[in-house]
Amino acid sequence: MTLNRGDKRRGSTPFAAQQHLHRRSMPVDERDLRPPPPEELSGLVRCTSYSPGGEHRQSWASDSSDSVISSGSDSDSSLYKVILLGEHGVGKTSLARIFGGVEDCADAEEAGNTYDRSIIVDGEEASLVVFDIWEQDDSQWLQNHCMKMGDAYIIVYSVTDKVSFEKASELRIQLRRARQTEDIPIILVGNKSDLVRSREVSVDEGRACAVVFDCKFIETSAALHHNVKDLFEGIVRQIRLRKDSKEDNARRMANTKRRESISKKAKRFLGRIVAKNNKKMAFKAKSKSCHDLSVL
Repeated sequence: MTLNRGDKRRGSTPFAAQQHLHRRSMPVDERDLRPPPPEELSGLVRCTSYSPGGEHRQSWASDSSDSVISSGSDSDSSLYKVILLGEHGVGKTSLARIFGGVEDCADAEEAGNTYDRSIIVDGEEASLVVFDIWEQDDSQWLQNHCMKMGDAYIIVYSVTDKVSFEKASELRIQLRRARQTEDIPIILVGNKSDLVRSREVSVDEGRACAVVFDCKFIETSAALHHNVKDLFEGIVRQIRLRKDSKEDNARRMANTKRRESISKKAKRFLGRIVAKNNKKMAFKAKSKSCHDLSVL
């Protein structure tokens, strides 16, 4: 399938303009996600890809194409599948559309629910495919498959909805059961942080939940684009920390430390020493580190 290359569309994005955008505009069909025949070595998720034509402006335009996403091929090791989970109305789709750069497009409602783009993180390119398919239908099979197909997960709740926060905790437990032998990156996201007067879940509650369930934590505002860029760059860092070699990660960490001031380095070092000798301080230190998406 080839889409019209002359159809130029533009979406705003908080990410750097020199990076490339691809939008998968076709909804993911459950039949396309079914496991392959036994004779095939790796499963494939097939969907049609669309990206705006024209030159690179603010929307990272490139040619449209049909594509196949590999879910198990070594040749696609730099392409990471990220699954958005969470209750209805918490802002999953808004976050995905900001990532895809289509939230301001006139046809955003028909944009589909799977987005991919290449982004530069710590000087290196990475490709993310973000799946916003958790609520595509009521299929239990599809939701079960979501729990098994991701390289990383973003669990979203609304800081204005306590029930969605409790549901996020349940989803974390489900993920632990589905991937109990794997070290999968998970970021707990408290969205709608701009709605201060309607807040029902504090920052401390979100942080404590992340510590208990051993995942990272960040608050975002899709409405203001606050921390959305940090979220998706953070998920790349979390994947790399688990998938890449110790040498590669040490090199990245060294580059990051060079940009830190001496006072910050000293404060972090002393904090580790104190935490080792005090359980309460250790919990507090871990609570603080759950905000740092650049470390495990």
